[in-house]
Amino acid sequence: MILAIDIVLLVLLAVVGIAIIRLRNLFAVVMLSGIYSLLMACIFVLLDAVDVAFTEAAVGAGISTVLMLGVLALTKNREKIPVTTPLLPLVTVLVTGGLLIYGTWDLPAFGDPNAPIHLHVAPAYLAEGEHETGAPNIVTAVLASYRGYDTLGEVTVIFTAGIGVLLLLSGGLGRRRRDPDEPNSGGGGAS
Repeated sequence: MILAIDIVLLVLLAVVGIAIIRLRNLFAVVMLSGIYSLLMACIFVLLDAVDVAFTEAAVGAGISTVLMLGVLALTKNREKIPVTTPLLPLVTVLVTGGLLIYGTWDLPAFGDPNAPIHLHVAPAYLAEGEHETGAPNIVTAVLASYRGYDTLGEVTVIFTAGIGVLLLLSGGLGRRRRDPDEPNSGGGGAS
C-alpha cells in the first residue's frame, strides 16, 4: 500500500513539475508550486521526517506562495516567451542531477537494518537520550538537543520568511511617502 502511495506521489510530482515548466501564466505557476510543496511535504511524512514536512508545508507551500503572489501583484501575470532555446539551464540541471545520482550510489539501501545509522547512532539515542538531554520523549530529545542547530536553522528560516511576508504586505522596506507640500530636494534647480 505504501509503495502505491509513493508511486502516485512521484507521478503527481512529475506532472506538476512538467506543468510548471510548460505554463506561461505566472499565477498558475505559483499555485502549482504550492501544490508541489504540499506533495513534497506528503513524501517527507511517508519518510518519517515530520519536522522537515512541517517546514516544507509552512515555508514552501505557505509563506513562499504568499510571497510569490505578492510579487505577482507588482509585476505582469504572464511570462515573456523566450526568443532562443536556453541550453545552459538544461545542461546545468542535467549535470547537477547526474552528480546527485552519483552521490547516492554508495548509500545503504532504504530501510537496511545494517546501515550505520541503525548500528551506531539510533541505539545510542534510544539508550542514552533521556539521560543525556532530560527529555522523556526521544523525538524531542533529538530535535531539541542532538539536532538543536538544525532545528534552530529551520525556525530561523520560518521566522525570516514570516518577517519578509509581513514587510511585503505592509508596503516594503523603508519606503517613505513624500509630502506634497515638501520642496523637491533633488533636482538641482533654483530654490
